[in-house]
Amino acid sequence: METKELALEVIKRLKTQYPDSDCTLDYDEAWKLLVSVRLAAQCTDARVNIVVVDLFAKFPGIKELAAAPVGQIEEIIRPCGLGKSKARDISACMKMLCDEFNGCVPDNMKDLLRLPGVGRKSANLIMGDVFGQPAIVTDTHCIRLCNRIGLIDQIKDPKKVEMALWKIIPPEESNSFCHRLVDHGRAVCTARTAPYCDKCVLNDICAHNVAGRTVRCEQQPHNI
Repeated sequence: METKELALEVIKRLKTQYPDSDCTLDYDEAWKLLVSVRLAAQCTDARVNIVVVDLFAKFPGIKELAAAPVGQIEEIIRPCGLGKSKARDISACMKMLCDEFNGCVPDNMKDLLRLPGVGRKSANLIMGDVFGQPAIVTDTHCIRLCNRIGLIDQIKDPKKVEMALWKIIPPEESNSFCHRLVDHGRAVCTARTAPYCDKCVLNDICAHNVAGRTVRCEQQPHNI
């Protein structure tokens, strides 16, 4: 099966398996997702969703958060880890939104990447989830699963993974595809345990599983 054909089949099966996949960070405004995705670095989305309740209650808008002392931000977000750097980035990001973007989150990659603490992964999430534009979020689930399934071949650099996937993933499927990879990576194709290949909807087309069956077959003694 050609890689592009494989990609379309993977998209089809994951869409059936996870029809309601969506961003697992809670937000109702673009700037809140921007803050949450920065907090999510090396932290679970579930913990971020808890922590931001207090953060947004105390600083309910971009202007309020921009004016907040960095130390107060750090105190609230400390449970997410990396408090100093995250608080500094969030403060600087909100200030830039106020000073250069009229208090609005930009809707293009070039301007999003100018914001402190925002890389391609975060920018793509904003582009896809907030503005409905084609976006490929190369988080750890995406990188791990795409290599394991065989959509890419031993590529680990997030930007290189993104560029490789753009060649085989239809733009209109890109954003939801990445959310489904997260769900599949958490439920079936896990990182901290052996993947549950026996209950995987990609069982018969996944490069990892097909290779495993081939090895087991080759290791069986020949009948004499």
